Order: sequence, then structure tokens, then C-alpha cells
Amino acid sequence: MRTVTSLVERAEEWAAYRILRAPDLVLRHSTVRRPIAVDGQRLEPRTQHALAVLARGGRPPLDQMMVVDARIEYERMPRVFEDPPLPLPRVEDGSIPGPGGRLPIRIYGPRAGNQVLPVLVYFHGGGGVIGSIDTHDGLCRILARGADCLVVSVGYRLGPEHPFPAAPEDALVAFRWALRHATELHGDPRRIAVGGDSMGGCLAAVVCQLARDAGRERPCAQWLLYPGLDRSTTTRSMELFADGFMLTASMLNWFMDHYLGGADPRDPRASPALHPRLDDLPPTVLVTAGFDPLRDEGHAYADALAGAGVEVRRRCHDGLIHGFAQMTGVVGVARRALVDAAAELRAIFGAT
Repeated sequence: MRTVTSLVERAEEWAAYRILRAPDLVLRHSTVRRPIAVDGQRLEPRTQHALAVLARGGRPPLDQMMVVDARIEYERMPRVFEDPPLPLPRVEDGSIPGPGGRLPIRIYGPRAGNQVLPVLVYFHGGGGVIGSIDTHDGLCRILARGADCLVVSVGYRLGPEHPFPAAPEDALVAFRWALRHATELHGDPRRIAVGGDSMGGCLAAVVCQLARDAGRERPCAQWLLYPGLDRSTTTRSMELFADGFMLTASMLNWFMDHYLGGADPRDPRASPALHPRLDDLPPTVLVTAGFDPLRDEGHAYADALAGAGVEVRRRCHDGLIHGFAQMTGVVGVARRALVDAAAELRAIFGAT
């Protein structure tokens, strides 16, 4: 039975893959005939088309699945929304010691040979419940090439099996591991940044704060892509984009219930925007999407960092949605946005 189901799923993936890449003329006469505008922003046409295709697919949203099924569903998405993996001279799988056992890592290198490069320790998104180094393989490849750096993608522990604060503990250990082993990786120990998308962006922000508070070596930069930074409040963007734009309010609640396991959402390790000190943090790239429930908390964090004297390179892509960096095979604007964000990190590395 599972074989039959797998064949059906593969056929559905192939059909969605083709439909999502339909010519612009087809889109103008079908799914994007009526543009969507909210809060003075217009949804990017290819993104609107992708959302319409998903809605017609009839698959239940992640928050209506068992966790194990949601993880399988999320693993399928890159095969539909991304192009074949970008070839790189160096892609290596391994593992590192963590607080609860070995943590999987994948190292990406954009150049052949042993030239010393800056390093980005990367934490994938997925609400702290789903996602893996595999779901973010395509994103990390583009990021390594665009930022001209080594990327160490980290598979941290997920809830509900490993509730908070397992993930931030793993993230901090992974950063410190990269510091100790930078030279053998052919990385520059003076230029080690942290970054991530969504929950991964939250973890990167937490690592910077924890490293500063401990008075130890800290990241040279933080790269935050539509991060979740404050789980204690409801913002205007959460109300505006509560449904219909990939990440929903219901999903946010589902993720937090499984991730926090009853912990206080006001803990700065869960909501780094609530840390009482935001000064003395590294240069920051903070990218948001206009049609994202998390948009406003990203804007607020950028404002707070800048007000505390932190260098902030910020950009909001008005027509895009949460998760756009994993839609680079079907939304050209999304790919350009990811490449531009990588270039900002490259500039910080160059100035360090």
C-alpha cells in the first residue's frame, strides 16, 4: 500500500512541479487575473499562483497533521518548489557532539581547493518542530555561493520529542564547535557568523545574545531571514495575514505548542526580542516578507537593534510570503531576494 501511495505522491509532485512553472501568459489568464493587495502591498504574481496551486491540491495544512506526517510533507516541498540542487565543489555530511547526542551537519563550500573562507553556521526553519538539513539543502547551496563562504548547516533537536530549550542549547554548541574547528574546515575563525530562516533566525539571534552575555567569542554577524522573534504577543501583521499566505496563525500556535512544551514564551531564548539588552550585538542582516505574519516583529527587532547602536542591513520584500527562500525554483523574485541577502552577508564578511 505504501508503494502505491508513494507512486501517487510522486505523480502529484510532478504535476505540481509543471503547473507551478507555467508560462506567464497562462498565469495572467488563470490564477492571477485578480491581483491580491493587502496593507498597501500587492502579492507577487508567481507567489499568488503558487498559493492557488497549493489550495487546489487539497492537502491538509501542516497543523492538521500528526507531527511525523507534517515532517514528511515538509520534506516533499523542495522537490516541487526548488530547482535541482546547485552544484558546488564541496558538500560534506558529518556530525558533531551535542548536549543530547550527535547533531547532523552538512558543510557547503563554494570554491574548489583549500582557500580559507568565512563561515556561516546555519539553522534551518520549521518552527522548531519540522525541517532538516535536507529541507534546506537548496537554500544553503545558494547562500554559500552568494555569500562566498562555507556554510555549516546544523540539524538541531526538534520538539515535541526534545522540547525547549533543546534547540537553543544545540545552536550555541554548534557555533562554539565551529569556532574550535574553523581552521580544519578551512574557515576563518575571525569571521564566523550565524544565521537562519524563521525559527532558525530566532536561534541565530539567541546565539548572539547568549555568546555576548557569557563574555565569550561571539559571531561576527547574524543573518536573519523572516525570523520569529517574539512569541509573547500578537502583532498587526499576524492579524492581517492570519490565513491564506502559507504560514497561518493556526500553524504558529501549533508550532509553539509543540516546541515550547509549556515553557514561558517570554523567555528570551524563545523570544529574543524580549531580551533586556540589545546593544553590543554583531552587524545584522534582517530580511522580511510583506505578506508574512512575522513581518512586524522582524521590523520591530530591526528598529530596536538600530536604536541600541547595532549595524542593521534591513530589507522587506513587500510582495513575498514567509518561506519564499524555499520557492526559488518557481518565484524568480524570491531567488533574487535570497541572492541579495547573501550579498549583504558577503559585504559584512569583507568588512570584518
